Amino acid sequence: MTDVVSLELLLDDQADAAVRAVWQALARAGLPSQAQHKGESNRPHVTMLVRAGLGPIGGEHLAPLFPLPVTLGAPLLFGSGRTRVIARSVVPTAALLSLHARVHETAGPGGDADHTRPGAWTPHVTLARRVPIDRVGEALAVWSEAGAQDLTAHAVGLRRWDAASRTVTDLVGHGTLETC
Repeated sequence: MTDVVSLELLLDDQADAAVRAVWQALARAGLPSQAQHKGESNRPHVTMLVRAGLGPIGGEHLAPLFPLPVTLGAPLLFGSGRTRVIARSVVPTAALLSLHARVHETAGPGGDADHTRPGAWTPHVTLARRVPIDRVGEALAVWSEAGAQDLTAHAVGLRRWDAASRTVTDLVGHGTLETC
């Protein structure tokens, strides 16, 4: 699907830097890492919604909900077969789940990806994709050494990623605490 659109929460500068430090540590260890994705749009984020196509939407009515405190927690593994995605969990608080529901209400009905639907969503920040199953332990050890303790942070913005046009549009904030 090339016309996929996602709506993504952006993290404050401190959390962004902490996630990028793990990306770099994984890359230095010769492991798959989001650091290897050199696209301008690549930054730590929490995906709220994914669907094939999404009309124009505004985020003005969501702006009062930012900045939203979030906690980055324990590791998560997704996938099956010979590789895994390694991610950092985002603790699902009532406020975060409420924002998630409001984002979906704002977007209106549509063909949401199953893993982003309210009630089925697992909030997370991706650290690495396509990690060979036999290197998952090594990757988790690198993450642990790079600073695996829970991290109190803030979601400071909401952006739209349009895969077809490869564009990012800020809907709320600009991804820094000062813009909230």
